[in-house]
Amino acid sequence: MSAIVWPRRTAQVAAVVFGVFTLGIGLASVPIDGLLHQTGPGGAVIDWLVSAVPMVSAAAVGTLVAARRPGNPIGWMLLAIFLFAAAPAAEYARLDYRVHHGTLPFGGAAVVLGEAWPVFLVLLVVLLWLFPDGRLPPGRWRGVARVLVVAGVLAGLAASARGVAAVAGHDIRIDAGGNLTADQNGPWKIPMAVVIAGSLASGLTWLVVQAPRYRRSAGERRQQLKWLYTGAIVFVISVFLPGQVGNDLIGPLGAAALPVCIGVAVLKYRLFEIDRIISRVISYAIVTAVLAGVFAGLVLLATAALPFRTTVGVAVATLAAAALFNPLRKRVQHAVDRRFNRARYNADLTVAAFASRLKDGVDLDSVREDLATVVQKTLEPAHISVWMTNAAKLAEPPVAAG
Repeated sequence: MSAIVWPRRTAQVAAVVFGVFTLGIGLASVPIDGLLHQTGPGGAVIDWLVSAVPMVSAAAVGTLVAARRPGNPIGWMLLAIFLFAAAPAAEYARLDYRVHHGTLPFGGAAVVLGEAWPVFLVLLVVLLWLFPDGRLPPGRWRGVARVLVVAGVLAGLAASARGVAAVAGHDIRIDAGGNLTADQNGPWKIPMAVVIAGSLASGLTWLVVQAPRYRRSAGERRQQLKWLYTGAIVFVISVFLPGQVGNDLIGPLGAAALPVCIGVAVLKYRLFEIDRIISRVISYAIVTAVLAGVFAGLVLLATAALPFRTTVGVAVATLAAAALFNPLRKRVQHAVDRRFNRARYNADLTVAAFASRLKDGVDLDSVREDLATVVQKTLEPAHISVWMTNAAKLAEPPVAAG
């Protein structure tokens, strides 16, 4: 028994250590930015918040997945990906070699880590192909896929060797961005180009494969794919959202959404709620936008077109928005559920239809069968049983479903 338990415990300890290390490295960007006098416009507090939101979620999810599913490489890859993505390697290298002239500790490690972005690209693409169970898609191309994964990892390591070569040769020249200077690319250009082109081709191929894969999926696997797609869409939208607000606030939230969605899908935790989450987010976004427009319109109308003071216009607009909230929310939620959450919408219609039929029900057996059918369609329990004490309670038969 100990031979089985010990490796799992070792993996759990390793996951926690790796997670804490990743979190610490990611959060180190704030004090390093302070030393470089490049704190964001919101100050140190906002910088801590912006750094903590994606890093805490990524480290927590990666650690949890790696500890709970140590045989699934996705948890370990999540930690490695965010370590490469969030580590302030370039900032620390600039602080060391351009400000302190190479006297700080771990300067070489920062250079190596900063030049390891090709490994980050490879890991990101491989993670998509391994989702959600940590295995490549089955089929006749599985052997080819394994060869391509190994080749991609080797190419990523080769392209990342520029930092190792610079540190080993004591030829570290850092530009203003904290990276090795352009004239140090030399022979590393070829593996870099291979990694970039291969990652782009592999990512596009993955997107093409997803449409038939999603159509063929059902049940739990479809819910897992929904979680992945939802997190990816939120992440992409947040990354490309223009403006300072999008870069400083929405971006970190989007970066935090992706690992959380991946973790939920891999751990299969409450997968059935993704449709409800999507519909709620869409409906409340629509309601918020409509009420904001109504509020702004009423304030402008009351202050510009009508002889009201600004405070009176604001008060009227606030009362109108509060009065409109609940009826507007119900109408919008109904429309959104009809479009994006068909399971709930169809369940509501089924229950309403059963309630209508129940008013005219006279046969005990038919009502019992109808009730069991409705419960099965709406709740999908593992088993169901219906019992009735007597005919007088026909209108409200008790139900037990598991």
